[in-house]
Amino acid sequence: MLSSTFLHLSGVGEKTERRIWERGLHTWSAFLRHPAAAGLSARATERLNGMVSHSAERLSQEDHRFFSACLPRREHWRAYPEFRHRIAYLDIETTSLEGDDVTLIGLYDGERVRIYQKGEDLAEFVEDIEQYSLLVTYHGAGFDLPFLRRRFLGLEFRQLHIDLCPTLRRLGLKGGLKGVERQLGIPRSPETEHLDGWDAVRLWREWERGSAEALDLLKRYNAEDITHLETLVRHAYPRLRQMSGMHVGQEFISCP
Repeated sequence: MLSSTFLHLSGVGEKTERRIWERGLHTWSAFLRHPAAAGLSARATERLNGMVSHSAERLSQEDHRFFSACLPRREHWRAYPEFRHRIAYLDIETTSLEGDDVTLIGLYDGERVRIYQKGEDLAEFVEDIEQYSLLVTYHGAGFDLPFLRRRFLGLEFRQLHIDLCPTLRRLGLKGGLKGVERQLGIPRSPETEHLDGWDAVRLWREWERGSAEALDLLKRYNAEDITHLETLVRHAYPRLRQMSGMHVGQEFISCP
């Protein structure tokens, strides 16, 4: 989908992008072969031809920062197929619902769950997160990422970022993470299915009072949060692509 996107180019909005698609130019390679087919002015065609060529070069170099900076934030989902091999599903737990301090940071790359813990290895997160190109959160733009920026001065998060809260709202799925999971029939384990944000705070306090079982349960709760984000992305991506009006053709990257 990213290599079929023109919205990140200066001067291109949704109408122009759709016009390019309707002219049969469904990918950058198609545009570069027949730029005049877009029906734009000669000056605009020359300008876009240069920008499309540059975009193709940046993608070949897997330059996620380029696309993070120029692609509208609400459209970062388009980069999922191209960057999912360097993806991180992220969720944090804190000492209160308002934040105060981070207790756990959960990170899942599609294969391995890593949970960083306050008082042990939180600092390692700052270096580890840099190896990823695409972040997936639920309400991360409003809570997790701003909180972590305050907690770790200098942490910028220059990755592409799919915040599933507003993204799924475009598909008619509203509410918190657990509510959306219920709407889609995504089950939680018996141990965690009734837990919520307040319980996450409570469990950490019980751990501070000496309950190892509380910490284990909190980590299971966090691990389910981040692994379920993958399920939600896989649900959302094909529906968002269809909603965008993109024509599916042979040059498209398939995504299960």
